[in-house]
Amino acid sequence: QVQLVESGGGLVQPGGSLTLSCAASGRTPAGAMGWFRQAPEKPREFVAAITWSDGATFYTDSVQGRFTISRIRAKNTMYLQMNNLKPEDAAVYYCAARTNRAIGTILRNEIQYPYWGQGTQVTVSS
Repeated sequence: QVQLVESGGGLVQPGGSLTLSCAASGRTPAGAMGWFRQAPEKPREFVAAITWSDGATFYTDSVQGRFTISRIRAKNTMYLQMNNLKPEDAAVYYCAARTNRAIGTILRNEIQYPYWGQGTQVTVSS
């Protein structure tokens, strides 16, 4: 089992920045970790993912160039640095993890992640 705890959400003005963290405990998420988000009345969507072993990253188009996903393996922690935030980025952000290795576009699919955090709210408003 992998337990995940997100932190770092909050209220930020448009154009501002925020960094989310996701700390994993229990088993090491040796496959990959990802961020998903869900806005009110919308389905949960992929944001970014990173493979645990080599740090390969994947982003949805709408955040490419604004968000950066990273991980520190020694701390079993993943981060999402979010810059130039827009109102449409507002959502509950969820951390997800898998212990089996995977690459490529399958990491964009939430069913590939057996472990999920409780979510952290990000509000973008002036």
